[in-house]
Amino acid sequence: MEFVEQYWVYGLGFFAQSLFGCRQLVQLFYSEKQGRVVSPTLFWQLSLLGSFLFLIYGIIRDDAVIILGQTLSYFIYIRNLQLKDSWKIMPVVLRFILIMLPVFTLVWVLVVSEEAMTNLVTKTDFTHPLLILGAIGQLLLNLRFVYQWYYSEKYKKSILPLGFWVISLAASVMIILYAAYRTPIDPVLLVAQSMGIFVYVRNIILHGRARARAQATS
Repeated sequence: MEFVEQYWVYGLGFFAQSLFGCRQLVQLFYSEKQGRVVSPTLFWQLSLLGSFLFLIYGIIRDDAVIILGQTLSYFIYIRNLQLKDSWKIMPVVLRFILIMLPVFTLVWVLVVSEEAMTNLVTKTDFTHPLLILGAIGQLLLNLRFVYQWYYSEKYKKSILPLGFWVISLAASVMIILYAAYRTPIDPVLLVAQSMGIFVYVRNIILHGRARARAQATS
């Protein structure tokens, strides 16, 4: 029974990460098609769904790094959908549910499930160097969306600037180190972040090419 439960949890984590992987492939496909870095609506829709599922995975795994990280980026995904005018076309009930889901989840952890909160605190060594590295990496993965949000608000449209991909690459390396040496090893984080590196590097290259073209025509 424990074997089945363990792999069910991993299945949830891999499914959430597969959604993040799909968003990267969608974004890269449209970027390659247009020859520049773009921010498609589907990228943000997949981000929102994957974020909620991965938040649940983090709670089940008693992983503070995942829980703290996903809570921040969730609402930035919603904001980008608003900037792309795709949020307001969703039914009001669905929008309410999407906004309240992470709130209800955190309330369950903090108030309803005392055992879950105790496990989160007692099972996490907040002074361990690898946890600190993982926390920094996860923080950067979410701060990149704050950075992206800043640029999107500045230009009043959803964009993915060069700095977003540079931060993604650095944070991904940190998360890989954390996942590889975590006890037990977290295969979900390890596989997902390893696959993401290619997309990050490719978008950095596309940014460089777009800048070179702009300079050549100026």
